[in-house]
Amino acid sequence: MADDYLAKGIEITRRLWGDRAGGQELPAQKLAPEFFGLVAQFCFGMFWARPGLALRDRSLCTVAQLAALGRLDELKGHLHGALRIGITREELIEVLMQTACYAGVPAAVNALNAAAEVLPPKA
Repeated sequence: MADDYLAKGIEITRRLWGDRAGGQELPAQKLAPEFFGLVAQFCFGMFWARPGLALRDRSLCTVAQLAALGRLDELKGHLHGALRIGITREELIEVLMQTACYAGVPAAVNALNAAAEVLPPKA
């Protein structure tokens, strides 16, 4: 069962981040390499792989939650993933602006500032 969750988790992280999946670029990967396998298994294999929401919807929910919590480094990573699976720049900006209503204007401003480092300039 655990191997099944790990395989599902790896498949989802690859869809979101391609070759960047697994945290290879993070200092934490060197410090605790086994941690990222656990994250793939638990977060992505057990939850993201559930059938109740599409990957796109889970990505938008995650972006909103990370913005509300002020987890800006994780937010940047999930913005990259959201773009990779086809969520538009405009949709992501709207989600981050919506954060102001329920998590406060400062949370939305911080999230938008972080997003400005990730999202492509307006065409």
